[in-house]
Amino acid sequence: MAQVVEQSSALLDGLNPQQREAVLYRGRALLIVAGAGSGKTRVLTHRIASLLESREAWPSQILAITFTNKAAGEMRERVRALVGQQASEGMWISTFHSACVRILRREAEVFGYARGFTIYDSGDSRALIKRIIKELEADVLGFSVANVAAKISKLKNELVDVDTFARQANLADPQEATFLEIFRQYTRTLTAANAFDFDDLIAQTVYLFRAFPHSAELYQRRFRHIMVDEYQDTNHAQYSLIRELTRPPAVSGGQSLPPASLTVVGDSDQSIYAFRGADIRNIVEFEHDYPEAKVVLLEQNYRSTQTILDAANAVIANNFDRKPKNLFTVDGAGEKIVGFTGYSGHDEAQFVADEIETLHSEGMEYRDIAVFYRTNAQTRALEEILIRSAVPYRILGGTKFYERAEIKDAMAYLIAVANPADSLAVRRILNTPKRGIGPATETQLAAYAERNGMVFRDGLRHARELGLGPKVTKAITDLSDLLDEATLLTVPPDEGMAPIPVFDVLALLLKGSGYVDVLRASRDPQDEARVENIEELLAVTKEFQRNNPDGLLIDFLTEVSLVAAADELDDSSGTVSLMTLHTAKGLEFRAVFLTGVEEDLLPHRMSANEPGGPAEERRLFYVGITRARERLHLSLAMTRSQYGETSVSSPSRFLAEIPGELIEWRQSPGMAGPGGTRVAGSLAWSGSSGAEAPPAKPKTEWTNRVTGKVRDNGELELSVGDRIRHDDFGDGRVVGVTGVAAKRIAEVQFDTAGRKRLLIKVAPITKL
Repeated sequence: MAQVVEQSSALLDGLNPQQREAVLYRGRALLIVAGAGSGKTRVLTHRIASLLESREAWPSQILAITFTNKAAGEMRERVRALVGQQASEGMWISTFHSACVRILRREAEVFGYARGFTIYDSGDSRALIKRIIKELEADVLGFSVANVAAKISKLKNELVDVDTFARQANLADPQEATFLEIFRQYTRTLTAANAFDFDDLIAQTVYLFRAFPHSAELYQRRFRHIMVDEYQDTNHAQYSLIRELTRPPAVSGGQSLPPASLTVVGDSDQSIYAFRGADIRNIVEFEHDYPEAKVVLLEQNYRSTQTILDAANAVIANNFDRKPKNLFTVDGAGEKIVGFTGYSGHDEAQFVADEIETLHSEGMEYRDIAVFYRTNAQTRALEEILIRSAVPYRILGGTKFYERAEIKDAMAYLIAVANPADSLAVRRILNTPKRGIGPATETQLAAYAERNGMVFRDGLRHARELGLGPKVTKAITDLSDLLDEATLLTVPPDEGMAPIPVFDVLALLLKGSGYVDVLRASRDPQDEARVENIEELLAVTKEFQRNNPDGLLIDFLTEVSLVAAADELDDSSGTVSLMTLHTAKGLEFRAVFLTGVEEDLLPHRMSANEPGGPAEERRLFYVGITRARERLHLSLAMTRSQYGETSVSSPSRFLAEIPGELIEWRQSPGMAGPGGTRVAGSLAWSGSSGAEAPPAKPKTEWTNRVTGKVRDNGELELSVGDRIRHDDFGDGRVVGVTGVAAKRIAEVQFDTAGRKRLLIKVAPITKL
């Protein structure tokens, strides 16, 4: 029977009425709909402390589930601070996987495993899958370690084991039949090794509870209060585990008990992990699963200004099938949102860098600023401009653009053409993508080249002399012929003729090697992102050629190395954080820049035809907005380079959902707009409506206009008072110089563009 208990005032001090209700309510099921920044962790910890203080539960009767070890540790510490170390001993506050490991260690022998079972991490699992694919020669059917691992994980999270999959598979399809055999061998090997992979930990616990009711009853009787954080992110296996734990314990000679009390905390508006298997229905249909459930809405926000919350509320209201709520704060309206329309992604990045410097000069530390984007490919322009503007940054949950494996692979192909003596580059691409050239063959090639006094690259041309098998010999000679063909492209047939564009050279290498085709054939979502990064690199080559019509391949490689190898900039106030919107979940910053708010980026083009896709993209935008505490910036570009071509982009439909009075719009200085009406305060234009791209805006040139060589200002000496000229910003006066060697930074007051920070080594400047 539902009730609200009395509680000491000390435990309730500082809680708002809805938080108090969530802490004190007692009943079969409680759904706490916790809006962004509404203090959900405080509510959960105070609810646990309330149960312990009132002696309604022993610590050992409480199971609290979080999604990360960090969140679990924080919750444990907060409870201990409220009730003391001794009073909190025995609670299970952990992740799903940690809780399941504890259960399986105790119960493994019930279903044929030893308690000392091994847990395979992702590296172990991938190594096993790689071996099986090789034994079955499944790579010829397009199977890769990444796509097999992703599919097995997805099936296990849906509680589909190998026998279940076998019953529903179309074995007439060679692809499905081969995958089934891989899955079967993988499962047999794990079982023989007395091992579970990471996904097994939850799936096998559900299996244990369903197949052995006596084991289930032990935990149904033990845990009388179960609490689950971030319930909107649960997948089918996690949902099923909670359902099993909250069933009424079977009567087996003991006292009959009601089912455990279940409290879940979450927000359907922040469900953004469908690609990982998260099922939004778990929270949306909670009241259907538990008809007696009490629902408490936490709408008071303790993070953001009201202006930011008004924008978030307006956007998310356009999603249907959600429980309406309206975030509010008592801390005031705050600053208007700043919107920016640039001509290109570089203009947008320059705006971000300039605004960051303005905020920093006003006293905001770099660590309090974040830049969000939808796809990793968007970081390239941002990184380039931040480096040139001497803004220290780090990428959270990702890798810097030129350090990503697929970019290093593509660059290695170009290096192998430009510098055949670079054996490191040639060895990197020797079996990338997979060609059946193993380490033993590579060693033979290297030994042959050394014996004959030639570089490793030349050794490839003599593969037929090594006595290798016909298949591997053909693979080596095909690669060698491809590199030779690309090399010919880089040599102008007649002196004075322009070289073949770097774009054409790279496109030939990618097509001839099959590198992108392999990624596109993969079913791994990460490979889709890798294709986008390769496409962004192709756009870089186009941009290079546009700015440097006579630029050679070696010039392009030099330009990239200057950007990629720029030393990390240190600053006592930390670094600006760059991350995808998915990575941003759960974080908060004083100032947020949400970039690329355009159709095909946000919402992403791949979501358009997926059921629920546009709604999840809107939730992703909502999550980005609600990470900002004080300042929010929304930016977009009129043109984007995609697939190696510059195309007109369109403002995101989400911008039209924000009331115009909340945003102060800006655009690139001197930019001629394409005309048209204004929508939600932003310029309205559309590539899909047949509009042509606005006239090209002059781009910053990385080559020196006098010498034609790629810039490297390493020897340029600047002092306070010197006059300089910048290709974009015009003339200015140096007002400060800091740092040493490659880290030298110039503070310049430009006559028209204002104050800028420039990394001297790569800045497009000349001394007057």
